[in-house]
Amino acid sequence: MGNWRYTLAFVALSLGLLVVLFKGFGRNPHEVPFMLKGQPAPNFVLRSLDSGEKVSLEDLKGRPVVINFWASWCGPCQMEHPVLEWGAREFGSQAVFLGVVFEDTEDNARQFLARHGASFPQLMDPRSRMAVDYGVAGVPETYFITPSGTILDKHVGPIDPQTLATRIRQLNGSAAPSAPAEAAR
Repeated sequence: MGNWRYTLAFVALSLGLLVVLFKGFGRNPHEVPFMLKGQPAPNFVLRSLDSGEKVSLEDLKGRPVVINFWASWCGPCQMEHPVLEWGAREFGSQAVFLGVVFEDTEDNARQFLARHGASFPQLMDPRSRMAVDYGVAGVPETYFITPSGTILDKHVGPIDPQTLATRIRQLNGSAAPSAPAEAAR
């Protein structure tokens, strides 16, 4: 009779393990669940690195917003920056582009931007409060906010021109120009 209980317990445990494994297949093990998708974007008021003026999400309501968290010490951010520069030039009339300096100094950020360009506003996030509100796990991360202030989605890692163009098109609900190959360089 004792063997019967062990066999039943083993079968139950095996079925439970199979259910867990089955649910896990087909998912990217590196993907982090994004709880803010479809939620109102947390408001912020941050100081612009170049002008010192305050920038708030509330003031941008009614326009799509692209927010990129980056740092000068981040290798992938350096690879991604030309794509964002291209995107700000190409789609600046369709969305507001903002950079948010993540866990970096103003001097380092300014030096980075002097070398790589700064065609859109860069904001300082002291003590990473905005990054915490948005759930930033690392850089680079890019957030896409609808004109009504809802987070459409985020992109983790360096964004490519095609993905950026697609997200801008989704933010605007219309067609966006195709990304040229030279933007990826």
